[in-house]
This record gives sequence, structure tokens and C-alpha cells, in this order.
Amino acid sequence: MNAESDQRQGGSEPAPRAAAGADAPAKEPVLGSRAPHFIKRSRTLHLSWQVGVFVVGLAVVVVGIIMLPLPGPGWLVIFAGMAIWATEFVWAQLVLAWTKRKVTEAAHRALDPKVRRRNLILTTIAVVVCAAAVSVYVWKFGVVMPWKIEQ
Repeated sequence: MNAESDQRQGGSEPAPRAAAGADAPAKEPVLGSRAPHFIKRSRTLHLSWQVGVFVVGLAVVVVGIIMLPLPGPGWLVIFAGMAIWATEFVWAQLVLAWTKRKVTEAAHRALDPKVRRRNLILTTIAVVVCAAAVSVYVWKFGVVMPWKIEQ
């Protein structure tokens, strides 16, 4: 084994400990291929494995992109394709980690009491405006479908 793979998999150096009273440090993710060892031994087999993972991930991402305008969980499928790519490619692992971090930050911001109060006020205003528009429409035209209006 080479030194790089020993370092990535933990090696012989102990993990750094947190100071007393502090939270434990986040475990550094292992970057790189997660292919089985017998596949990594052969360059040709490993390259074939990477091509297969890329093609399967690409197919899943394309299906997710197709689902964006159509009914279906488009973004979920796209992220599933990215997760497939992340099993083999460092760039996909980094993109997936960045995406997870941004989603977590957005969730924390959305749960902020000030932001929740603002969102509740904006939603209430939008509902009142829509109810007023529907009321004006029903008052002016009655309950008639728009394509049957004769004015």
C-alpha cells in the first residue's frame, strides 16, 4: 500500500482529541474511490469501474433533470445521481459536501425566529391579496369560468 492510502484510511497517527468541554471535532471524510480492493489493483478494471459509475450516475442525473418540469422528485433524483458519482470521484464528493453544507445553513436560517416571523407575515399578506383578488373576480363576474365571460 502507498502512503497516500494509509493517510486517507486513518494510518498510524491517532486522531486529534478535542479540548475538555468542547464538542468532538467532525470526522474528516475519506475522499477518493470506494471501489473494492480487487478492482483497485488492476488499472484497467478500475478505469472500467469508474466509467460504469459515471454512466450510471449520469443516467440518474439526466432522469432527475427530466423530472424537474415533470411530476416527480427531480432534485432528489439529481442528488441521488451526485451521490452515485461521489462513491468514485473526488469532485462529486466535494460538490455533495458543499451542497449539504448550504442546505444545512438554509435550514438553520429558516428556523431563525425572526425569519420565521417575517415569512409568516409575508405569507399572510399574500393570502389576503389572493383572497381579495378572488373576491373581486367573483363579485364582478360571479362563479363563471373565464372562457365563458361575454364582456
